[in-house]
Amino acid sequence: MRVFALSDIHVDYAENLDWVLQLSAAEYTEDILVLAGDVSHSIELLSQVFDSLKSKFLEVLFVPGNHELWVQGQAFDCSLQKFDAIDDLCKTLGVRNTLFEHESVNFVPLLSWYDFSFGEPDRYLRRAWRNFRACSWPDTLDSSAAVCKHFLQRNLPLPPANGKIVISYSHFLQRIDVMPDRIPADRRRVYPVLGSDGLGDQVRKLQPNIHIYGHSHINQAIELDGINFVNNAFATPSEKRISRKRLHCVADLAESN
Repeated sequence: MRVFALSDIHVDYAENLDWVLQLSAAEYTEDILVLAGDVSHSIELLSQVFDSLKSKFLEVLFVPGNHELWVQGQAFDCSLQKFDAIDDLCKTLGVRNTLFEHESVNFVPLLSWYDFSFGEPDRYLRRAWRNFRACSWPDTLDSSAAVCKHFLQRNLPLPPANGKIVISYSHFLQRIDVMPDRIPADRRRVYPVLGSDGLGDQVRKLQPNIHIYGHSHINQAIELDGINFVNNAFATPSEKRISRKRLHCVADLAESN
């Protein structure tokens, strides 16, 4: 059994959707896919992708990204309402979005958001970042920090160690030092909305063997403090230099047996 990582497939682009739908129907039937968010803001496209991937993989594991929680111009009044609808969709289609134990592995999804612990957004980012307009939250969640805290609390209690391999996954970044040094200074202005130190605290407490994440669109594989962090973002059609544009195997459990 192999474990594949994938995120940020943005199937609102027709060529990205075609890539997903054309994945082999025979090659991955004994494998697990971890899908780390930003499939689409459209519930209909999300359902189509889930249905296709479920027919090709032994298991599909999912955690929503920010695009999934956009409600601007849609039938949902609140991003939490849409979150619940996505949860129902996962249950209906058999997509796993909670703790999942399979043979020698614990798969642990970690919900999150950004809380500006990676930096304070400047005026440009506050105007340009679409989440500030496309998401809608109840009055009780009156800041990005409150939204982040809400999702982090939903991860608790973290599962105890039981001797199995642990693969955790989130959409958002858990520490900013997973970003490569090569990123130009002008591109780092998005760092405040990439993730949360609070998520990083949960990952450190969990101490997984592998943590899969998305969101940054920067493909990366790096070991920090004994944890292998992997981002395999498919990204937009124009982002060819920073993405692999293919599935990435993070573990081959047949080789470890």
